[in-house]
Amino acid sequence: MSEMQSHDDGFVPPARQGKPRKRGMTAVIDYGPDGFGWTGERGVADLLDCAAEYIDFAKIYAMNALLLPKPVVQRIVKLYRDSGVNCYSGGILFEYAYQRNEIDRFSSHLCSIGFTSLEISENYITLNDNERLSFIERFQRLGLSVIYEFGRKNPEQPMRMEELEGLVTSLTNRGVDHIIVEQSEIDMAAKSAPDLLKALAAAPWFERILIEADPYRYPKQHVGLLQDFGPDVNLANIAPGQALRLEGLRRGIGRAVNYSILAE
Repeated sequence: MSEMQSHDDGFVPPARQGKPRKRGMTAVIDYGPDGFGWTGERGVADLLDCAAEYIDFAKIYAMNALLLPKPVVQRIVKLYRDSGVNCYSGGILFEYAYQRNEIDRFSSHLCSIGFTSLEISENYITLNDNERLSFIERFQRLGLSVIYEFGRKNPEQPMRMEELEGLVTSLTNRGVDHIIVEQSEIDMAAKSAPDLLKALAAAPWFERILIEADPYRYPKQHVGLLQDFGPDVNLANIAPGQALRLEGLRRGIGRAVNYSILAE
């Protein structure tokens, strides 16, 4: 498809940039069989038939790439890949491997499944600069691209912009194109340092950032993020069943945005 889903009669929805995108990216979080959407392989196939054009990334939740039967994960990853969706393993799985000193086994497992991307996070572990860059280079040599997640699950103070900017610069120079900001960091900043979010939105490197949303607070929080950061903000942690409706919200479709598509 081009920028929009084609219709033979020329009657089309409002235009928005098609894939590949630099802005307005949506990253779903594939929970597997879950209350947020039954994303076994048949569920994923149905999702992609309807919404592949609107999904840029898909994270396999937490440790599901290890908990689910391997052949199932292999087929799910292939479905995403064949639909042009960058599917990657969650950062918690990397942290688990790091704590157990089993990075080689972890890497082999990812490659055998068919992943071409993974997430490195420091939600519960702490890497020094050399370790972080060394892991990135190590995975890249295996043909795995890296998505980095910034922030802690339980931050004790608001994030520092200079720290995030330094990381973005360093990681970009090492071939990391996308950096996710952990939901808890966004929540803390919104509560105690809202000017941080304004500074983040104004940063020249903001197009590389994906803001984690909270699926439990859909759609109110998501609409707030679109209002704060603009309809083309890159959003992560979107439940599969929310992806199509989020695309509508971006375009002004839905009660939550007062059907602004129809505003004069």
